[in-house]
Amino acid sequence: MRDLLLEIGLEELPAQYVLRSEQQLAERVTTFLNDARVNFGTVDVYSTPRRLAVLIKDVEETQQDLTETLRGPAKKIAQDAEGNWSKAAAGFARGRGLSVEDLYFAEEKGVEYVFADRHEAGQATMSLLSGLEHVVRGMTFPKNMKWGTSSLRYMRPIRWMIALFGTERIDFEIEGVKTGNVTRGHRFLSTGDVTIASPDAYVSTLEQAYVIASYEARKDQITAQIEALASEQGWTVPLDASLLEEVTNLVEWPTALFGEYDASYLELPEEVLITTMKEHQRYFPVYVGDTLKQYFVTVRNGNAEHLENVARGNEKVIRARLADAVFFYEEDKKTKLDDQLPRLDRIVFHEKLGTTGDKVRRVERLAETLAPLFKADETKVARAAHIHKFDLVSQMVYEFTELQGIMGEKYALMQGEDREVAAAIREHYMPRFAGDASPTTATGATLALADKLDSIAAFFGIGMIPSGSQDPFALRRQAQGVVQILGDWDVDMTIDEILSQVVDSQLEAGLYDADKEQVKAQLKDFFMLRLKYRLQERHVRYDVIDAILTTGLSVTRLDARAEAVQQFVSRDEAKPLIEQLTRVGNIAKKGEHGPIDVSLFENDEERMLHEAAETTVHQLNDAVEAGDYERALTALRILEQPISAYF
Repeated sequence: MRDLLLEIGLEELPAQYVLRSEQQLAERVTTFLNDARVNFGTVDVYSTPRRLAVLIKDVEETQQDLTETLRGPAKKIAQDAEGNWSKAAAGFARGRGLSVEDLYFAEEKGVEYVFADRHEAGQATMSLLSGLEHVVRGMTFPKNMKWGTSSLRYMRPIRWMIALFGTERIDFEIEGVKTGNVTRGHRFLSTGDVTIASPDAYVSTLEQAYVIASYEARKDQITAQIEALASEQGWTVPLDASLLEEVTNLVEWPTALFGEYDASYLELPEEVLITTMKEHQRYFPVYVGDTLKQYFVTVRNGNAEHLENVARGNEKVIRARLADAVFFYEEDKKTKLDDQLPRLDRIVFHEKLGTTGDKVRRVERLAETLAPLFKADETKVARAAHIHKFDLVSQMVYEFTELQGIMGEKYALMQGEDREVAAAIREHYMPRFAGDASPTTATGATLALADKLDSIAAFFGIGMIPSGSQDPFALRRQAQGVVQILGDWDVDMTIDEILSQVVDSQLEAGLYDADKEQVKAQLKDFFMLRLKYRLQERHVRYDVIDAILTTGLSVTRLDARAEAVQQFVSRDEAKPLIEQLTRVGNIAKKGEHGPIDVSLFENDEERMLHEAAETTVHQLNDAVEAGDYERALTALRILEQPISAYF
């Protein structure tokens, strides 16, 4: 056995794609080996901003032998009446590298077929490994580019490649770059090329060239360095998981350091400071207790030499950023909220759907109709809907788009708006992502639902429907938000009923020209998938999901209904009841609906079934109304014996 090393050296990769690309490379290489019938041991993955690598231990020198039994045509086709082999039989043998002498007959399910046994001796693994070229070429990325005269589309230009089986090089070439045993160290700390003598020396050799190849090892180092720094200074430095991942994928040799900015900037809203540090500079904010302080922690891609110069450079950058933020903040405070609203008519929402001002007016009308669903104050809803997008034309949000809604709430409070109205400006974006909370105020929930439904229905109306991985307007995320809000607020109205109102309103306003019923049907299918996804995330069985959704796009107590049914059908006593009810349901589909004349009953079994059904319906409706689905399902069991007796 030998170890196998494959490294792809590239220009600096976007940090958010490094880990998924590392994993993809490992999956592709292991799939290649499995398909080639080559056994192997453990798989180690490595990645930095400039490389993706996989090291596979204990790869066998020879692929496994292949012995298989192949079935050909039936005997009546394979031989003629005289027992001569037909062209079909000869072709079957020839196509598998065999002769007709290798064929024999055997019976399968009462029919005689031609069979042949084929044995293929395993080849030397080394002779197969040039196929790794297709593994490298076949990598897929969210964004690709071309470079020079290359025809290959890749996330970043390939600059070098290592392919080693033990100490032996695996030869192939991609866009003029040949494989070898030479890699590159840290861009600034290492000089010259770095030779990898063997796969097991990969990590230690790179470390000598100031590259920590393992993502986990770099992350652990960064975490330990920041925690040591915080302990030394008496600080608390929250390690945001997504920021830590991004920083880890930006460096090859991490060194943590801290800097300071003027304490006067702490007068800015905390969200502005944190956004500036995290989103724009990739800094970790510093707290003492719960109080944000005028320090930041950052990670250098280099060693500890001249850290004071690096700190001063970072301080200079953040001072400029915060000075801009102060200017935007002070200028925004000078402008009255209502004076900013006309500027929304100069922002195009979509070329086919008008301006942001047009959207605001649509949301206003829709929010008024939705307010009763949340028992929201109609006056507050009307005001919140009227101003909910005003901060988009503020200078602060123009520069820091991540603060939309957040700054709107703060500016609204400064100008004397009602607290719930101000909160709704922030909450109407919620939930912003999977796992985010729903709005906590009735006004915010109303506005969030109206804004999302307007966008979804409008884009469907103009034919901009998500397909495959394409969802440029994040309609799936907004639809999940709609489902979450309706579920969390226990809104007693189905999604299709609400959507019908939205589509009718948009068509009446002449927003688009489309077939109303077709748009409604497309929206219903779209939201049906969102409800299924919600239940699948909660590990609900597919048949239970289908059963729950036969009642329509109702989110009311959706999770509770699914849980009750799933528990019920898992019990042994549920099976005979389900069989009985299924039989009744199938027959009832053929019947006519109308009043029941009990005088026409001919026997006691009919009367007993009718009485049991009447009793069950009342108990069932009462239990469902109370949200006690366990009791509702239990009530159905009353019908089991009367149905059985009737039949």
